[in-house]
Amino acid sequence: MRAIYPDFIWKIPEKDKVIYLTFDDGPIPEVTEFVLEQLDLFQAKATFFCIGNNIEKNPCIFSKLVEKQHGIGNHTFNHLRGWNTEKDEYLENFSKCHELISSQSGIAAPQLFRPPYGRIKKSQAREIIKSHQIVMWDVLTGDFSRELSPETILKKSIKYTENGSIVLFHDSIKASPNMSFALPRFLEHFSEKGYQFLPLPEKL
Repeated sequence: MRAIYPDFIWKIPEKDKVIYLTFDDGPIPEVTEFVLEQLDLFQAKATFFCIGNNIEKNPCIFSKLVEKQHGIGNHTFNHLRGWNTEKDEYLENFSKCHELISSQSGIAAPQLFRPPYGRIKKSQAREIIKSHQIVMWDVLTGDFSRELSPETILKKSIKYTENGSIVLFHDSIKASPNMSFALPRFLEHFSEKGYQFLPLPEKL
């Protein structure tokens, strides 16, 4: 995938001890709020790639993300799988989410986008990359998997994270059991090693 999409952001070159935590699929009641509580405990910032439909259903939780100065990214309005969606429909869904983020946040909508499932056609990407930076990841925690134990998810996430890593968790109901175990321990491990957790910069 990296060879196919070299213009996407997979990792940020960093000499300093900095990790870029990202969360996909929220905002979700209780789950996203749990994430925010854990981030606050470790004075950590993250970037949330939000589904427009979830923002519409949970505006108060979305407002908390903005108030706490976490990064915000577009994750389409309906969590569309790019490979299975026609270009015009996909771009319309992307734009709908962008407009909602802008109206709900009270600030200019950030120019960060992550395709759901990491799946996007080149024709779709060519249009989106004109206005947004497409952000992927170099550490996929696998918290959504029913086949991986929480302990395995934590162990592998720690093993592959390094300076400048973009780490992908999910603030979704499906991922919640694994994420709720792994996230606080991940934060504790790297905080003890002197790492900072920052939101993705607007210009990567």
